[in-house]
Amino acid sequence: MTNVAVIGTGHSKFGSRTDVNLQELAWEAVKQALEEANVEQKDVKYFSLGNVGTWSAEPLPAVVVGEYCNLTPSGTMRVEAACASGSAALRDAYLAVKSGEADIAMAIGVEQMHQSPNPTVVEMIGRAGNYFWEFENFGLTFPGYYALYATAYMNKYGLREDDLGKIAIKAHHYGAMNPYAHFQKEITMEEYLKSKPVAWPLKLLDSSPITDGAAAVVLASEEVANKYTDSPVWIEAQGVGSGTANLSRRTDFTSIEAARLAADQVYSRAKINKDAPWKQIDVADVHDCFTIAEVIAYEDLGFAKRGEGLSLAREEQTYVGGRIPVNVDGGLKAKGHPIGATGVSMAVSMARQLLYRAPNKGMQAEIRNGRALAHNVGGTGHYAYVTLFSTRRPGL
Repeated sequence: MTNVAVIGTGHSKFGSRTDVNLQELAWEAVKQALEEANVEQKDVKYFSLGNVGTWSAEPLPAVVVGEYCNLTPSGTMRVEAACASGSAALRDAYLAVKSGEADIAMAIGVEQMHQSPNPTVVEMIGRAGNYFWEFENFGLTFPGYYALYATAYMNKYGLREDDLGKIAIKAHHYGAMNPYAHFQKEITMEEYLKSKPVAWPLKLLDSSPITDGAAAVVLASEEVANKYTDSPVWIEAQGVGSGTANLSRRTDFTSIEAARLAADQVYSRAKINKDAPWKQIDVADVHDCFTIAEVIAYEDLGFAKRGEGLSLAREEQTYVGGRIPVNVDGGLKAKGHPIGATGVSMAVSMARQLLYRAPNKGMQAEIRNGRALAHNVGGTGHYAYVTLFSTRRPGL
C-alpha cells in the first residue's frame, strides 16, 4: 500500500452563511484546495463528503456537491459519523488512495446548519445518542451530555468554572486572529463568568456555536504527490474507535474511551512515546465542542496525566510557546463547528501549521518535530478519529 499525502487544502469562512446554498459553500473550499494542489477536477478519481445534514435542504449532498463542483463522474460517498463526519470523510478518501483504488482523492466536509431554526438543530443533535433512553425519556440535549462529564470531572479532580473559562478565553483569543473563524472577538473572564447557563456548569461561552462552513483536502499517492509538490504533508497514521450509544453503559465520565483507543493506535503505528507524546508532536487540534471536552482531550491524548489537564489550562501551556499548542485556530469553540466540515477543517489547519502557513503569525506554532495531530470526536464519544500529520514521509 502507498503512503498518502495532503497536497491541497481549502477552507471557507465559517459563520452564518445564508448568503450561499450548500453546494456554493462547498465550492469555496473545493476551489481553494484544487488551486493549491494545482490539479483539475478530472484528476480527482474519488471524493468523499462529510455531512450530517438532517437540518438542511439537500438529502443527497454528495451528488449535488459533486455536480456543482464538476467532480462527476468520479465515484463518491456521503459519510456520517456525527460530529466526526469530516474525519470519516478524510478516512474514506485516505483509504481509497492508500489501497491503490485512486491516485488522487478529495475529502470534503460541508454543513449548512442555519437552514433550520435553532431549536430544530438542537433537537436533532440531542437525538444523536440513544434516542429512546436519553432524548425521548429524559430530554437530554448535547450540552446536557457534556455537563455530565463536566460535573463528574469537577467531583473527581476539583475542576473550577474559571478553569473552563481559561479554555474559552484561549479559543476566542485565537479565533480573533483567524479570518475563517465564526467568532473573531476576544472575551474576558468576567464576560465568561456572566454568560448565560446552558446546562450547569456549562455556559453559553463554554459552547461551540451552530455554524455553516466547508473545508476540503486533496490527497495523493506518494508517486503522484511528488509530481505536484515538493512539500507534501503526509498522513502518518490514523486511529479510530467507537463507544456505546447509551451513556448509561459508560463506566467513566472523566474520559472518552473511544478517543483513548484511537490515540493508542496512532502512537503505536508512529512509534510515539505514549507517556509523553507532546514531546514528539508540535501542535494539535482537539474536539472542543464544549470547554470540558478540551480538558478531557488533553488527558486522553497523553498531553497530561489523569486529573492534570486542568493544570495545562491554568498554566496556559496550550498556547503557542507552551508545552503543546492546542486549538490555535480557535477550535470548535470560536472557529465554529459546522458538524460535517469540522474534521476536514482540522486537517486543513494542521497541514497549514506544518507548512508555516497559519493565517496569522500569532497562530503559528513552532514546528520542531514536523508532526501535528487532529482529534475529532463524534457525539459524546460515540465515534473518535485521531490523525497524525507529518512533514516526513512515513517509513523514514
